[in-house]
Amino acid sequence: MTHDCSFLEALDLADDQLSFAEGRREVHAADFGAQLGGRGVTPDAVVWPERTEDVSAVLAAATDRGVPVTPYAAGTGLEGNAVPAHGGISMDLTRMDGVVDYRPDDFQIDVGPGIIGSAVDEYVADDGLFFPPLPSSGDISTIGGMIATDASGMQTVRYGEVADWVLGLEAVLADGTVVRTGSRAIKTSSGYNLTDLLVGSEGTLAVVTEATLQLAGRPQQIRGGRAIFETLDDAAEAISDAILTEVDVAKIELVDALSARMANRYLDTDLPDAPMVFFEFHANHGIEEEIDLCRTIFEDHGVLRFEMSADDAEMEQLWKARRELAYAVRSYETALEPLHPGDVTVPPSSYPEIVREAKRLADGADLLAPCYGHAGDGNLHHTVLVDPDDPEQVERGEDVYRRTVERAIELGGTVTGEHGIGQGKRKFLEPEHGAGAVDAMGRIKDALDPTGTLNPGKIFPEQADDERDSR
Repeated sequence: MTHDCSFLEALDLADDQLSFAEGRREVHAADFGAQLGGRGVTPDAVVWPERTEDVSAVLAAATDRGVPVTPYAAGTGLEGNAVPAHGGISMDLTRMDGVVDYRPDDFQIDVGPGIIGSAVDEYVADDGLFFPPLPSSGDISTIGGMIATDASGMQTVRYGEVADWVLGLEAVLADGTVVRTGSRAIKTSSGYNLTDLLVGSEGTLAVVTEATLQLAGRPQQIRGGRAIFETLDDAAEAISDAILTEVDVAKIELVDALSARMANRYLDTDLPDAPMVFFEFHANHGIEEEIDLCRTIFEDHGVLRFEMSADDAEMEQLWKARRELAYAVRSYETALEPLHPGDVTVPPSSYPEIVREAKRLADGADLLAPCYGHAGDGNLHHTVLVDPDDPEQVERGEDVYRRTVERAIELGGTVTGEHGIGQGKRKFLEPEHGAGAVDAMGRIKDALDPTGTLNPGKIFPEQADDERDSR
């Protein structure tokens, strides 16, 4: 569907803040995941707001004319969250990338949505501070994008997800109304928690234009390493036991043998061809006691080797291998492609079960499926590889993916721990939450965005055209 967006030329935007050029529009047709899957949709126009007033003016005018607006940031999403599914306007927020205010005494910083996550860490580093919940893609992803999907990463097991570090937001509703949520106080009991409502809403309820983030002091002691196990089940059980014993670990990542082989080929590393656990401890004192406790627990599960990194360079090599696994998986076999970016998350006690099930289903279907993830918070990246030109293999892969997700939900988990629902996981929203909860979400969407301006075609299950409402 195309939309007449010529009204944008009458708004108070500079010439370089608006484009109808085909090349500029095509760049905003997809995020990373949608581009790989060939699911892009070219918008009718692209705007680059530089102030909250720009966002408000564009949204108010678009809503008046029934033109969809899809927020866009770095385009690193994996579920088509930023695809302008119904055409209209792609609103690129990357120019709103400044630090608005910084209060190191309060461990707080106010930033624009377009700032890259790692840039926040760099800005506050001289004061010994950092933003703990950055995902693995924090050096290429924006704070606004992280807020949109309630992102998380390798340090979630200790520090929590992005939502836990957002104190307040400035955001613009579909009709152009500017709202502020939360406060600079550490806690509040005042009114509805609109901050948490907007975090994770994937740009379907409002466009975030400023965020107040809580920071943390950098730990004085950081030590990391890896543990090698004979079986994947031993590794998963060891992780679960460590978490339930409350070992104070900051990162604890599962890497199966297939993932290790993929990393070796992609990065020319020499990881052992065996299931592994990568880990890192943060503390201001007593770090050796936590390491010893973890070692003892892993020994109870038959660990073959428990190795601490000798220096920062060795640690960085370890974490680079983990960070780049997604790219390693995609490049492993030229004839095979990842079917879906799986990121189920289950309670820690159920982690061994979901790992076993993912591997059992893939092996039973004779498909490659590397399994790795932020194991400490129950997150598993299960990536089924298929030949896209082989319909029967694709069908088997879809069955493996679906049954893995269904098992995660049965275990009390979620279809997505960090990527968001976007376009790709909409069919699982109701199985996870139930019809009543999905209906309640729809009522909230309709109340804040009755004309369906903001990011249509996301989160909610697909409907036939004659049944489609503003969602």
